[in-house]
Amino acid sequence: MVGVLALQGDVREHVRMVAASGGIPREIRTPADMEGIDALIIPGGESTTIGRLATLYGLVDPLRSRISDGLPTLGTCAGMILLASAVTGGDQPLLGALDMVVERNAFGRQNESFECDLAVDGWEDTFPAVFIRAPVVDSTAPDIEVLASHDGRPVLVRKDHVMACAFHPELTGDHRVHRMLIDLAV
Repeated sequence: MVGVLALQGDVREHVRMVAASGGIPREIRTPADMEGIDALIIPGGESTTIGRLATLYGLVDPLRSRISDGLPTLGTCAGMILLASAVTGGDQPLLGALDMVVERNAFGRQNESFECDLAVDGWEDTFPAVFIRAPVVDSTAPDIEVLASHDGRPVLVRKDHVMACAFHPELTGDHRVHRMLIDLAV
């Protein structure tokens, strides 16, 4: 069972990708919805809005606790920001699951969105990455593994059971990022 935080953003797209990747999706809106999930996705959207709604619905502490206890977790775009320990130029709730500093919208505004073929460590073929107002990872702790970079900036990172990407894998037909998360949960 893969939970998709369903407060705002690309929820439906992630639900479809989880199902297409062999997982069973469940939308998460309350702490009770987290019972029995084996993995979690925090989708792209507006990180400030997602953080505020997570606070309003009492999800911040349960999310921190479950992720800290080893729940395999993937954050995409805004989800990457929420998983960070710090963000530049803003004040918003963060889960602090990855010791890194992230800058919001640093790849540019909506009309500067782009797609590229991304080389990922360990993958034979490139990944069709979609960047929409994507964050940039300014710095990471030494124990964070950088799996892919674009223009010298980390865009896919992992530490143990927590992964984050600056792009939107849910907007492609490529299931490999979602499959990585499901494999961590097995």
